[in-house]
Order: sequence, then structure tokens, then C-alpha cells
Amino acid sequence: MQTQIEQARNNKISKQVAIIAKDESIAPEIIMRRVADGEIVIPCNYNRPNQKVCGIGTGLRTKVNASIGTSSDICDINHEVAKAVAAEQEGADSLMELSAGGDLDAIRRAVLNNCTLPIGNVPLYQAFCEASRKYKNPNKLDPEFLFDLIEKQLGDGLSFMAIHCGINRYSIERLRKQGYRYGGLVSKGGTFMVNWMDYNKKENPLYEQFDRVCALMRKYDAVLSLGNGIRAGAIHDSHDRAQMAEMITNCELAELGRKMGTQMMVEGPGHVPLNEIEANIILEKRMSGNAPYYVLGPIPADTGAGYDHITAAIGAAQSSKAGADLICYITPAEHLALPNVDDVREGVRTTRLACRVGDIAKYPDRRDNEKAAAMARRDMQWDELNKYLLFPDIAQQIRESRSPAKEDTCSMCGDFCAMRKGAEIFYNDLSQNKRRK
Repeated sequence: MQTQIEQARNNKISKQVAIIAKDESIAPEIIMRRVADGEIVIPCNYNRPNQKVCGIGTGLRTKVNASIGTSSDICDINHEVAKAVAAEQEGADSLMELSAGGDLDAIRRAVLNNCTLPIGNVPLYQAFCEASRKYKNPNKLDPEFLFDLIEKQLGDGLSFMAIHCGINRYSIERLRKQGYRYGGLVSKGGTFMVNWMDYNKKENPLYEQFDRVCALMRKYDAVLSLGNGIRAGAIHDSHDRAQMAEMITNCELAELGRKMGTQMMVEGPGHVPLNEIEANIILEKRMSGNAPYYVLGPIPADTGAGYDHITAAIGAAQSSKAGADLICYITPAEHLALPNVDDVREGVRTTRLACRVGDIAKYPDRRDNEKAAAMARRDMQWDELNKYLLFPDIAQQIRESRSPAKEDTCSMCGDFCAMRKGAEIFYNDLSQNKRRK
């Protein structure tokens, strides 16, 4: 079978491209060209043909990723399945299964069997977990086991993988020379790989054998998401030399991977102050040849724990506006605990709203939904309004819990309803033809 890139380069509109074109109201030929150029990726593992189709990249709606997974402290396979189902119900576009505790094969397969979203992971998590269990030392990980594990996980049906190919001895040396960091290292996979390299005095095998990684991804037509293992975990570390060294490497690898016929995506930060977000996205797009950018948050302040889904939503809206293509949600539990089902739901909703805000700014010609909602609210057509809302069920619950005395208003203003008074003033003066529609 041909990969998405191969089909696009042969001027063939794949089934997935046709679906994306219809969903996004964009000509399929435009989608096809951008897939061929590597500006759009479609996570669609051959072994999982019935998953939902998701296009990520230039000109498309900003997509939302939800992350779930066990830890060594909390491990319940049914709970992870429930979180996956909740993420899909709330409108996430993709899912990352990031378990690091329990039977990792069983958890992954249960999530794949109970969720139709494109699902990704970080293979280094299981690799280091297995090495730790077997040798009592994760640094004894055999690189051959790592490559075998990547193929096994792809064989299960994962459609994208965050693989830390951009960490190398050069980027680690930048970390040492700058005197480490204010926020330390925050990527589990990235930190364990740095430790493995330091312990074994060897180069990162994922960097050294990058062509082998690409070949595995291409075999299943999965997307290689170049992991951000040295991302900043504090805004004072944003764009330090270590992070930029890895970013430059990842952008070079994205270009190289595309030439090999592999779908490529670059991952970004992390903790970034608001005034640096746009510059970060411009750098990634310029250096990678406009590869899709998968942004983790970003979080523009370090002091919002408990409300970091809000902190991240502010960063996500700015990222979406500036050109980010996929946003990984942040839940209220971020920095504090493993998220539960309610956290997942809140994280997805908040990030979807943030991406909508960004897309409104990014695509001024796609605001008809906002105008329709505004007019329905103006005319107090509540059922009509619900058609255009991101969260009509929540809106309906709030309205019904505090019902107004008069149906054509809300309980905030009651008899002093500005909308109703405005209609009384202006609808009497304007003919139906002159009224804004």
C-alpha cells in the first residue's frame, strides 16, 4: 500500500484526503498538495483502518490532543479506558496513551479497542520501564529492544509516535555549558534518554539511526512526531541554548524524514512567556519547511497550578493564532497529580475553546458560526443559539438551573434586559430588509 505522502505525490486523492477536504471545506487538491509537501499530516496506521480521520497542518482547523496514561502510583486499566472515552466524547481530535505503570501492552490495546481517535504514544516510556523491570536499571536498555518495541506498538495500531530523535550529545553539552536550568528537565522520555547517553557514553540511537526510525513509521504510514525532550519547564528557561539546539535538530530531521517519504511533525514547548509564543512558531515553521507543529500547552506562567488548564488555554489561543497546528491539552491536575475523568473533560473543553479563539483570529473568513451565534443571542432564540455553541449541553444546564421569569430573556438582567429593549427600539425603526442578518 502507498503511504499518504506517496499517494499525494502521485496526484492521487486518498479517501482520508477527501474526508478532510469535506470537513474543512477546502478543495481536496489543496489538501493533497500540502500532504505531498509535508505541510499536512494524516495519522492513519494501516493496521487500524476504522479510526477517525484527522488532518493536522497548514490551513486546517487547529486540532486538540488529549493525553492519558497510568503512573507507578495510579494504575487502573478501566480508568484509562474511561478517560479515553471521555476525551472522544468531548471532541478531542487525537489521543496520546502515555502509561508508565502496569501491563503497558494490555493498557495500550484496551485503549485502542475502545476509542476511535488516532492514538499516539511515547515508546521510550515502555522501553525504559521494561529495562528497569528486567535489569533494575533503565540505563541497561538495549537499543535493539527499543526498535523492536517501536514496531510492536505500531503493529498494534498506533498512528503517531513522539520519538526523541533530536536529543544528541551536542544539545546535552549546551545544557551543561549554560549551567543547567531554573525549571530542570520535565520530559520523562527525554530525561531518561539523556541519562542513558550519559551512563553509556554513547550517542542517542534514535538520532544515530534516524533512517531506521523513519522506515518503521513509513511501513505503517504513521506520523513521526519529533519529541521535545529538552523543552523548558519554566518560562525563565524558554528558548535557552539547549532547547534551541534540539529544535534546530528536529527541524532538520523533519526535512530529512519527508525526503524519505515519512509523515513528519515537530513538537514544541513547554513553558513559554506570552510574548515569545509567536516567535517560537515562526522559527519552527521557517526552519522545518512548514512542518506541522504540535505544541504542548504552552504554559505562559509558572504559578497557575490548580488552574493550569486556564493558563495553558491563554497560551494555546496565542499559539493557534500564530500558526500552531495541534495543541496538547492541559488539565486542572497539571503539575499536581494524574488527571481523572473530570480533569480530562475539562482539559479538552478548555483547549477546544482556546483553539477556536485562535482560529477566529487566524482565519478571518471563517467567522460565520460566531455571527450566527451572536444574532441568535441578540434575538433571544435560545434553541437556535445552542446550534452554534461549542458546549450546548453546559449552556442548557446553566440556563435551566436559573430559569428566568420571562422566556425571552435570562435571569442575569430580568426586566432590565438590554437585548429586549434594543429590539424594541430598533426593530420598530428598521424594516426586515434593513435588519442585520
